Amino acid sequence: MRLNQYIAHHSKFSRREADRLIKEGKVTINKEVVSDFSYQVDKNTKVYLNGKCLREQDQYSVIVYNKPKGELVSKRDDRGRRVIYDSLPKRFSHFKPVGRLDFASEGLLLLSDSVKVVRSLMESELERVYLLKLSGLIKDSVFDAMESGITLEDASAGGHSKSKIKAMEFAPFVGYTCIKNTPKYSKIKVILKEGKNRELRRFFAHFGLEVLDLKRIAYGFVHLNNLPSGKVRFLERGEYNKLHDFLKGFKQDSLSKRWLST
Repeated sequence: MRLNQYIAHHSKFSRREADRLIKEGKVTINKEVVSDFSYQVDKNTKVYLNGKCLREQDQYSVIVYNKPKGELVSKRDDRGRRVIYDSLPKRFSHFKPVGRLDFASEGLLLLSDSVKVVRSLMESELERVYLLKLSGLIKDSVFDAMESGITLEDASAGGHSKSKIKAMEFAPFVGYTCIKNTPKYSKIKVILKEGKNRELRRFFAHFGLEVLDLKRIAYGFVHLNNLPSGKVRFLERGEYNKLHDFLKGFKQDSLSKRWLST
């Protein structure tokens, strides 16, 4: 792992802030100041920041944020657009998001002060539940693709104009419920087990349907419920218990996959 990435993973600082700290000579390894941002850190390397050894966190916190439309899931934006950290209380400025919701999407976003927790949740197959409003009638061919999956050589429609992603494979949806289906507009609830770049917008755009509204209402065992837009809460005790059980199972599953691959 690169040194700046290691610092970002084991402290409250972002990778860009880690670069600045390295440049300022505040990072040492084996009592020597390190100025190389790309220095490779392994499990035996002891990294010191301002004289304090960085260690993996044993304790962590997780929050739920109801992201409104018109905010980027980013630390800052070169174009001056609003980011989630403009709205989050300052005490959560070092929390990292579990995945992304694009600028025009809203709903449940998990954040944690533990990179290990963030990475485990992102890499999991926990169900993500979304409510969508679409620009027209959902035809049988769309339902068939949701049930069977589809691979597109060109999935650029629905993606960001500057995205380098073109081809995309869409796994079968875990489930869906059609709430309203008319030639004017439709509403549907869908369940996925992955979170690819603008996946739902790309999927429906292939069938000529624009996603007018997209709201995530659940991520695994955490539900948005009645949390107001722009507000934040900590996980409840029951949710923390389920998270602890998930992390134990996720670690064991990862170890099993690693053993099987050797």
